[in-house]
Amino acid sequence: MFTGIVEEVGEIVDVTPQADAARLRIRGPLVVSDARPGDSIAVNGVCLTVVDPAPDSFAVDVMGETLRRSSLADAAAGTPVNLERALAAGARLGGHIVQGHVDGTATVAGIEASEHWTAVRFSTPRAADGGVGIARYIVEKGSIAVDGVSLTVTEVDDDGFAVGLIPTTLAETTLGSREVGATVNLEVDVVAKYVERLLGAGSLQRSERTESGA
Repeated sequence: MFTGIVEEVGEIVDVTPQADAARLRIRGPLVVSDARPGDSIAVNGVCLTVVDPAPDSFAVDVMGETLRRSSLADAAAGTPVNLERALAAGARLGGHIVQGHVDGTATVAGIEASEHWTAVRFSTPRAADGGVGIARYIVEKGSIAVDGVSLTVTEVDDDGFAVGLIPTTLAETTLGSREVGATVNLEVDVVAKYVERLLGAGSLQRSERTESGA
């Protein structure tokens, strides 16, 4: 589990394509300083397993499902990435509960900078357009992870949502260098997905009871 508080901006140094997969080597001196094989590190919000730690970098294997669901499909040497180690027991939960299970991607649709903060709007694909229907899980003032960064939704509509970024977030994560048209990873609040699942199961059970005359 993660919190969406980025510890350092690392860099992809090598990409080795494999059959329906890829191995990435990522430079991140801070997050790898105490890493062991099998540890989890979030890379742009994607929970990945360390397989070959070195003094200032680590390797991870990315399976096809992850490549299809996230922006890591476009990973290349030199790409900056947000990095966060898994939450330690007893540590402060500074952001919100982030699993590192990316639900899909969004596109930066607009950036509006003001004196003390920057508003960024993202467009989300609709289920009818080949998306996974992410928008239904996003609510105003709710939490969302964008490239692994815990953020609060300030606006939401059928086409996407907006967030506000303070100078610290702009300076210490990759979001400060994102331009209009860039692809970002999204992870919605897991509670919303569980509620939907439970409510759907309840509706199905009521329907079955009605049909059986119970």
